[in-house]
Amino acid sequence: MLAKLSKLGPGLLFAGAAIGVSHLVQSTRAGADFGWGLIWAILLINLFKYPFFQYGPRYAQVTGETLLDGYYKLGKGYLWAYFILNMGTMFTIQSAVTVVTAGIASTLFGITDSIVIWSLIITLICSFLLVSGRYNWLDKLIKVIMIILAITSVAAVTFAFLNNEKPNSFQQIFPDQTGLLFLIAFLGWMPAPLDISIWHSIWTLEKNKTQVKKVSLKESMFDFNVGYITTVVLALCFLGLGALVMYGTPLKFSNQGGVFAAQLIQLYTSTLGEAAYGIIGIAAFTTMLSTTLTTLDASPRAMSRTVQLLFNKKNTDYYLHWMAVLSIGTGCIFLFLLSEMGRLVQIATVLSFITAPLYAFLNYRLVISSEMPKAQQPKKGMRILSVLGILFLTGFTLFYLLSL
Repeated sequence: MLAKLSKLGPGLLFAGAAIGVSHLVQSTRAGADFGWGLIWAILLINLFKYPFFQYGPRYAQVTGETLLDGYYKLGKGYLWAYFILNMGTMFTIQSAVTVVTAGIASTLFGITDSIVIWSLIITLICSFLLVSGRYNWLDKLIKVIMIILAITSVAAVTFAFLNNEKPNSFQQIFPDQTGLLFLIAFLGWMPAPLDISIWHSIWTLEKNKTQVKKVSLKESMFDFNVGYITTVVLALCFLGLGALVMYGTPLKFSNQGGVFAAQLIQLYTSTLGEAAYGIIGIAAFTTMLSTTLTTLDASPRAMSRTVQLLFNKKNTDYYLHWMAVLSIGTGCIFLFLLSEMGRLVQIATVLSFITAPLYAFLNYRLVISSEMPKAQQPKKGMRILSVLGILFLTGFTLFYLLSL
């Protein structure tokens, strides 16, 4: 078992990237606004997205290539589509996770209450850490962060449930009107946008570079499942905290990063006690810091590989170039478009949802193509789930577009 745990890495990086805005912010809001009524949404979207996230490390482990290489082989147009979509969302996604991290840092450490200043500081620190430490640093840090987060989150929701005096209703609901837009955004980033499967395929290959003995497909799938199950359990924990502490009360989450961070930390300490304020605050901060780090690492890696393939520059590494572009672009949003952050995040989450069927189709097509040996292709049950998942994602997307 210890040998298996030592080989964990990409799956936990996936969890670190996923357990950010979608969990700390959106899952908690879901519980606060709808009680336990959206459990069905968490379970259903995680079930139907599961195959397509799994195909990232599966394809990389078997072929030794990223999903981006696979998209290129399917057709150059698919890779251009990814490039354009990613250019349209990566700055907003990076800004969104950094702003929440900055809000928590401001609440915990004081110094200044300027979210802009904290966001710029965090971006600079993360950029420095990634340039100096690269994958090895991420791989080691994420294991500590996930253990802290898992323990504190499960403990918090357990105490909240035991101390809850309000009646719990587990009746499931389907939001309408303005609630529908929240549901779409919630599903779009739960547990994460599907293009994170691309990041996972890249991290899988990076992990193999650090191993004396290549990780097997079975070990890679174990790593993925640990990370994926963690994201599902913690999503339910955050929804539960919102439902147990805030649902049915006049308390409403603020749209301002600093105020939201204070409310979020208070949500934990109200169940674990004021003595736990520092521990919970650090756990929330390190969680969002890990998300900020993983997204700042992954997008430049993905864009570097995309440029290499599109322009036949396979021997040139553009990782640092794209990190600089992402950092500067994110900084510009902090300085000039922070007031529009809510709208930008909404656009990014909706784009994540309506493009999910495309990524699902491409990932499935790759793992049943001639690039994959028959023995390593998904079994019948997984193929059926994949088809159902594509139909679900496509149907829900059409339902949303027709309801506009």
